[in-house]
Amino acid sequence: MPKLILLCSLLLALCGSQSAAAQSSSKPEPYNPLLIPASNAVRQVDLNVSDTARAREIPLRIYLPADTNPAPVVIFSHGLGGTKNGCAYLGQHWASRGYVAVFLQHPGSDDSVWRNETPAKRMSAMNQAASARNFLLRVEDVPAVLDQLAAWQDKTGHELCGRLELSKVGMSGHSFGAVTTQAVSGQCFPAAGQRFTDKRIQAAIAFSPSSPRRGDPKVAFGSVTIPWMLMTGTKDISVIGDADLASRLAIYPSLPAGDNYELVLKDAQHSAFADTALPGDTVRRNPNHHRVILALSTAFWDTHLRHDTAARQWLQGDGPKTVLESGDSWKAPKPRQ
Repeated sequence: MPKLILLCSLLLALCGSQSAAAQSSSKPEPYNPLLIPASNAVRQVDLNVSDTARAREIPLRIYLPADTNPAPVVIFSHGLGGTKNGCAYLGQHWASRGYVAVFLQHPGSDDSVWRNETPAKRMSAMNQAASARNFLLRVEDVPAVLDQLAAWQDKTGHELCGRLELSKVGMSGHSFGAVTTQAVSGQCFPAAGQRFTDKRIQAAIAFSPSSPRRGDPKVAFGSVTIPWMLMTGTKDISVIGDADLASRLAIYPSLPAGDNYELVLKDAQHSAFADTALPGDTVRRNPNHHRVILALSTAFWDTHLRHDTAARQWLQGDGPKTVLESGDSWKAPKPRQ
């Protein structure tokens, strides 16, 4: 009998150790917004949106994840003089993380502004293109693209059919694209008596944002209702539009309480958020800046489009400290209990 008891005890101990090992092996990996699944190859698709009401063609570059299930959609608006090809590092990474990244090109404020001008006339042409008319064209491009995406989503045989989860849409942009993003994501324009908010957008990231030249920023941004992430740098100054760091930093304290974030990268110039440096840059680019941008933006989308609890804990907890460097500034809401 004692031998039988001993044998049962050994079997129970063995089963217990195997169960503990199984639990240990099934434990999920810590959340990492920079991790790219090996199987998630990204495919690029170039399409055009024909806005017949405005007689306007809007080129798109779309980054598609390998998974063909419906995926959240993230839109990106380029800066003045840019194209849909810009900031490819963002599109590639977001798509590798399972988002359909839709990069717009805005005729009239894209590379057509300067491409055929002599170097001496390019700056003048760029200043002229930073106009109220082009701003209005840009903010109207966004709903036009969203409408077309919805049509493609339901169009049998189209390569985007069934690929888009349009109940989860994020908006983003750099410089003039940040201004575009702000406008369609909740900014108020009391002087003009207009609002351009598109209710389909659930979260927004503005790279190099700026406050209006006149008026109280609290009036402009005080009624934003969705999560915003603002990214800038201590040397983020634009020669066109006279946007300085003070203008960029005035937005965050003007937003209502909520899930809003602000990143200020030490020594980051205006081009830090782009693929390459710009003529006239005076500071050597820091490779870690793109790493931070990708990590925080991805965690933001995961938190506010996918409602991923692990992403929220990382973003609103100690996660950002793992990618930030000394001198970088980060503000985030306190983590929920």
